[in-house]
Amino acid sequence: MKLGIFVNITREKALELARELVAWLDARSIDYVFDPQSAQALGSGKWEEKADLSQHCDAFVSLGGDGTLLLASHYSRSKPVMGINVGDLGFLTEFSPDELWTAMDHLVSGNYSIHRRSQLETTLESGEQLTSLNDVIIEKGSSARRLPTFTILLDNEMLGSYRADGIIIATSTGSTAYSLSAGGPIIAPKSNVFVITPICPHMLTVRPIVISDDKTVKVSVDANPGEFPLKMDGIQKKLLAPGEVVTVRKSPHHVNLVANEKRNYCEILRKKLLWSHEHPTGE
Repeated sequence: MKLGIFVNITREKALELARELVAWLDARSIDYVFDPQSAQALGSGKWEEKADLSQHCDAFVSLGGDGTLLLASHYSRSKPVMGINVGDLGFLTEFSPDELWTAMDHLVSGNYSIHRRSQLETTLESGEQLTSLNDVIIEKGSSARRLPTFTILLDNEMLGSYRADGIIIATSTGSTAYSLSAGGPIIAPKSNVFVITPICPHMLTVRPIVISDDKTVKVSVDANPGEFPLKMDGIQKKLLAPGEVVTVRKSPHHVNLVANEKRNYCEILRKKLLWSHEHPTGE
């Protein structure tokens, strides 16, 4: 077995865990490799370019927050990804640092289960295709002189056209990310839906809408002059020209997250969103 390891190099705790993990793997003669940035931060000579990792690795370990796991998922190509939460909120990174070694035992022995998560596939007018686990975001950008108009089509039928700071198309996985902070609903995993969430719309009647994940969404932005950032999982990929059409649909490829059998989704929501009321001692 060969593992690909991604580390949040801005967190000392993640770097410490990575060093401990290296010692654990070396003691068991388990092969591993880092992405270039993680290897440089750790002073390790064992690294490969991100684009080559899925070809040579059997599974991936993410040491950081959800952002680190999202980065690993982009290069996993459906290989299992195990997330160790060294961040703050951590909806996707199900394992705590204290659970790392038990989780590693299960991973290397093959004794684990998988959460299969849908992805979005975004096609640009150039024909380029991009995938994302959480969301596709188009923002107004800084060059627009007025609030742009976002035009949205579902299966080539007009859904709406409204002014806003941006638009988010999110999977059920991404419903607890940027979409949630913009007022979108929480969607349970494995729901066969996406959510379209406007960012600060000009009209109060514009609201998020949940759609079937077999729909094709087309979005264009009308404002001239202007360039509009297209982001995938929070990473800017391109500046869109006025009127340029972006097509978003369900990807045929999935991300396979290693599941923590000790936790369920309801528990994660209760803990992360503080939905559980704890009575003071004696009440």
